[in-house]
Amino acid sequence: MTVENYIKDLLYRYECVIVPGFGALISQRKPAEIHTSTNAFYPPKKILSFNRQLVKNDGLLANHIAQVEKIGYEKAMYKIHQFSQQLKTVLSEEKKITLENIGVFKMEKGDKLHFQPSYHENYLLDAFGLASFTTPEIKRQVYKKEVEALEEKTGLVFTHEKTLSSKHNYLKYAAVGLLAIGLSGFLGMNWYSGQVEKHNLAAQQTAENQLEQRIQKATFTIGNPLPEIVFKVDVQPGKYHIVAGAFREEANARKKTRLLIEKGFHAREIGKNKYNLYQVVYSSHQTRSEALKALREIKRSDNENAWLLVQEL
Repeated sequence: MTVENYIKDLLYRYECVIVPGFGALISQRKPAEIHTSTNAFYPPKKILSFNRQLVKNDGLLANHIAQVEKIGYEKAMYKIHQFSQQLKTVLSEEKKITLENIGVFKMEKGDKLHFQPSYHENYLLDAFGLASFTTPEIKRQVYKKEVEALEEKTGLVFTHEKTLSSKHNYLKYAAVGLLAIGLSGFLGMNWYSGQVEKHNLAAQQTAENQLEQRIQKATFTIGNPLPEIVFKVDVQPGKYHIVAGAFREEANARKKTRLLIEKGFHAREIGKNKYNLYQVVYSSHQTRSEALKALREIKRSDNENAWLLVQEL
């Protein structure tokens, strides 16, 4: 795989992916929207932006490449360095470079780098399986005008105030037929919209089930749990938590906590998650930058599968 593909992998899971020596791709959530002029519906998504000032290596991209390709960290950094230099060279010579499903970079006057994000890829996992769609316009007013025009031509008004002669009854039935067509079109539109909504809900449910299965596979059980031990742990403030693991048995969670405390971590249990698993964290932090720094160190020295949880406890 190329470095470009690794960047796309990380954009699904992280809000900021730094390419050392080049810049950072930052994602921001955008809610679902409706364009009234085109009757188009768009699901929620992540909008990408680029920051040329964030060039310092944070280890995220290099660690990901090293883990996937099973190579050393230094080799991964060398691969990123070559990719970064290639981007700079192409921009210097051609003033433009395109990264598929990421965006277009253009070098403008005054050495200004402009980034135009791609809209072909949605990096928001919550919107997995949801696609944009367009519905035809409901034409209630069009049929109403046709009936009014028919009334003007025949001199008839279909109201309770005036009665119709029997020889013109067929005109009344014609008008009723037009109204029936309009009503069927309206009901058909409602049925179509309902089918689209059912499809989107089914796709979203499938995505949630796949995510739950992945989380279930990521849990593990420690055999032969030790007898229950009560720990006195200082509760750390902050909503950024570095997760060590999730366990079905509370005894296993306590054993993991004890092992981490023995290693010198401020480990503790933070209760059950929505999958009814007991969570154990290495530590908690007040700021995101402080938590990411600690996470990188833990991935390097103790557990490469540790991950960051943002949650108010």
